Amino acid sequence: MTTAGIKLRKLSRSESKGLLWGLFFISPWLLGFLGFTLYPLIASGYYSLTRYDLIREPVFLGFKNYINLFTNDPHFWNVMYNTLFYVGFSVPLGIGAAFLIATLLNSKIVGRSFFRGIIYIPSIVPAVCSAMVWLFLLNIQYGAINAIITSLGFQAIPFLSNPTLAKPSLVVVSMWTQGAAVVIFLAALQDVPRSLYEAATVDGANAWQKFRNVTIPMTTPVILFNLIMGFIGAFQEFTVPWLLTQGGPMNSTEFFAIHLYRNAFIYLRMGKASALAWIMFSIIVVFTLILFRTSARWVYYGGEE
Repeated sequence: MTTAGIKLRKLSRSESKGLLWGLFFISPWLLGFLGFTLYPLIASGYYSLTRYDLIREPVFLGFKNYINLFTNDPHFWNVMYNTLFYVGFSVPLGIGAAFLIATLLNSKIVGRSFFRGIIYIPSIVPAVCSAMVWLFLLNIQYGAINAIITSLGFQAIPFLSNPTLAKPSLVVVSMWTQGAAVVIFLAALQDVPRSLYEAATVDGANAWQKFRNVTIPMTTPVILFNLIMGFIGAFQEFTVPWLLTQGGPMNSTEFFAIHLYRNAFIYLRMGKASALAWIMFSIIVVFTLILFRTSARWVYYGGEE
């Protein structure tokens, strides 16, 4: 079917009045979007092409900030490695742990409601409080974990002061805050039709076969969602690593967000920091697109043939 054209009719008085009232009621959101989202987005794109220190006027440099980051910045590639290491281990391990915990909490065990509440608590505790708790637990001198290790006759482990152990320690900390993912997985597991498990039982499937061939395929859409949200959050992780290590020791935990913060608010290199922000945004978009494009191979949506 083809259309010769669309005639725009003039709004009636009541329709115009309704439109104005509608715009009035959504004006706080519109103003917030324009002032706190669209303008900062455009401004950061412009500043990423300049040399700007908040004091003097921006000096236009073109793409020099981006070129210097990839060619002359002595820390950039180390920051990329640290970030990809953290994302590559924390997200899959965190999602896997959350899925297994949700599976256990979905079974009939004593005190199931209590354990569900306990698992979710780390997700609602402020990140600063979580960092302070882990700073106490992992401290080499008076930390609770090292106190137990030394009481057993072993040597204290420098979790946060050893360049080799610092990133794995932060990965473990990130796995501790997977309560939100556990709750989402629980909702997905409870939505799996019982008839599928009954059919698998009739066919002689054991517990592992049911888990592999029924539970996992039926929850793959939620796994994809948690993976995407996990990747986005891990690439922007700042608060806990900054409070625990501040990028150390020896820049072994200098993640992308920490490097961006350091350039923006310590060195006042706003142009370089804006370029870092756009690079991080581009990386997140690429990773998200890859997940979406590859999801057709392993994500099952009910009702699709």
